[in-house]
Formats: sequence, C-alpha cells, structure tokens
Amino acid sequence: PRILQESGGGSVQAGGSLRLSCKATENTYRVSYCMGWFRQVPGEEREGVASIDGDGYTWFADSVKGRFTISKDEAENTLYLEMNSTKPEDAAMYYCAADGGRTRSGLACPLPVSFRHWGQGTKVTVSS
Repeated sequence: PRILQESGGGSVQAGGSLRLSCKATENTYRVSYCMGWFRQVPGEEREGVASIDGDGYTWFADSVKGRFTISKDEAENTLYLEMNSTKPEDAAMYYCAADGGRTRSGLACPLPVSFRHWGQGTKVTVSS
C-alpha cells in the first residue's frame, strides 16, 4: 500500500464544500507528529494549507482560516481536510504529508521541510 493515499478531490461550485481524506499506513501514522495538507497550482510553489500536530494543535494558512478544518481519525489512521465556503482560488492539487518521525516540534508543522512522506495528490476544481 501507498504510505499516504489521498481521496475526495473533485469539482465543487464556489461556496460549496468538499472533504479530502488521507489514509496513512499504520506505522507512518503512529510515528508522525505532524501531518498536513499542502496545495499547488501549475507554475507556482507548493504552499501549506493546514497542519495538525500530535498534541492536536492546528495551523491554517490565512487564506483558508475560518473556512477549512483539519482533523485526524486515530482508529482509521486518516487525516481529513474539510473545505467549506470554497473559492475559485482554492482550486489546486492537494497533497497530504506526514513527517514520518522527522520532527517533534509543533512550530515546524507548517513547513514543507518537516515532512518526509507525501501523497500523490488529489485534484480540486472550483467553478464560479
């Protein structure tokens, strides 16, 4: 199985909602202190969207604060991103990431360098 497998991407109308899921292998989930979501559009750098650490603290990019939530399901080794009030600028390829034991600092969670494992991405399109 893939270390991280995203699902839930698709097309949504602006203002609508979408939930992304990221299933991790049990070991990856167990050793990872930070898990997060990133997104990227062609020609631009990958940007952090949201992260959650082992103590439950969350971080959100300013552009999604108040609209997106991040959560984990311990029993399912799964990370979620709930996207509400979507905007056309939310359209991107969304990637799940897990630190794989690379960090134990919540301050490092929003940083791409903190993450050892990346999913293959799930595409989100938002129509206006």
